[in-house]
Amino acid sequence: MCSAGADCQPASCRFIAFDMKDVEKQARLAEKLRENLRRRKAQARGAKTEAAGQASEQPAEK
Repeated sequence: MCSAGADCQPASCRFIAFDMKDVEKQARLAEKLRENLRRRKAQARGAKTEAAGQASEQPAEK
């Protein structure tokens, strides 16, 4: 059996515990990635409209 004593768990229990932590971590990272993407898209839209607004404010010179 296990030489570590009473602290030893079967490999399947260790795998399940690790897998659940990994799944939770992946879910948190995926949510952070989606939030970051939304924020960057909003910044890009803001920069685009700001550039368009500045271009329309400048009078045409001839």
